This record gives sequence, C-alpha cells and structure tokens, in this order.
Amino acid sequence: MSWLNEVLRIMPAHPGAGDSVDWDVVETSWGTRFPNDYKEFTAAYGDGAIDDYLALMAPETYSGPGGEPSYAGMQQESANAEDVWRTAKPEAAEAPRLITWGVDFSADILCWLATDSDPNTWPVLVWSRGDARWTEYACGMLEFLCRVLRAEFDACPLSDLSLWGAASPRFLHRVEEQRLRKAGIDPWTGAPDPFAGMFGD
Repeated sequence: MSWLNEVLRIMPAHPGAGDSVDWDVVETSWGTRFPNDYKEFTAAYGDGAIDDYLALMAPETYSGPGGEPSYAGMQQESANAEDVWRTAKPEAAEAPRLITWGVDFSADILCWLATDSDPNTWPVLVWSRGDARWTEYACGMLEFLCRVLRAEFDACPLSDLSLWGAASPRFLHRVEEQRLRKAGIDPWTGAPDPFAGMFGD
C-alpha cells in the first residue's frame, strides 16, 4: 500500500501545494537522513496545516549552536519536544533525539524518535498534552496521519477529536492560506474574513 496515495485520496492536495527541498543541504545540516514518506509528503503537500488544527513542519536547515532557528519551525519545536521529555521523565539520563514534524492547537507535539540509523524505521512519538504523556506508534508519519484520519487507532492519539475519522479533511499550504487572508477571505471557511486588515500583513 502507498500511504501517500491513501492520504491523497482522503485529503487531496490543492493546486500549488508541495515544496521543493534541497534534501542534501537539509540532511547534512541535521546530520541525518529524513524518512522517505516525509519527503513524499513534503513534495505533495509541503508547509501547511490540516483543518486549521494540525500544523505540519516544513524541513529547514539546522542552524547549529548559536544559530537562530525559525520561530515555531522544526528546529525550535524539536528543542521544545526534548524539553518536554526531560520534564516528563526527570529520571531519564538524557532525552533521546526527537525531531518534530507536527504540532496542533491542543499543544500536542508529533515527533520521530530519531535514534535508529535508518530513518525509515523511526516510530512516531506523540506528546499528548491532554493526557500529559508520551505514546509511541510503530509507524511512519504518513501511516500515522492516515490512521488518524480513518480513526484506526484504539484511541485518538491527539488531545482533540477534530481530525479523528474526519470525513473530508482539508490541507492548506501556508502560502495559500496567507494569500486568502490578504484577499480578505477566511481560508478555512471561504467566508469574508471579519478581521481582514486589522493586524497588518
């Protein structure tokens, strides 16, 4: 089964979605390869969100010590995940390598447990703020998304049921969301945005 094809069937990508990435540069900066399914997702969907609830991290170049990671980007959210791990598991000697690929508006964190040399074996690790616990899922990113959208886990991994078994989930690339907002349209409802122009562009 192609998990990408299944996710595309459930949640079609809109025209213009998807990002082109120089993976050699990104992977060299992180010192690791990234999972193939994440690369497929990035090419098909890219930097954006699902149903104004789950934000999906775009790959970015790791800035290294003393560098300035992008605000709320992959590097910053990965550091946040490791901080949460250390707080939740004070008995642990150190946090494992966590790389965040998604965050939601319930403050859940979706990561890879990036400890194996083969990134295609990395499990998904979710910090559920509602349950205040980490849970590991023995699958990749695309399979995880598909099984959330089809409500196939024993329980919803996220703190909110917005995407759990969603009948028609919608992905919007960040650029398209910004374009619609600038046009005075609420990107998620299609209605005129009552806050358009109030906070600047």
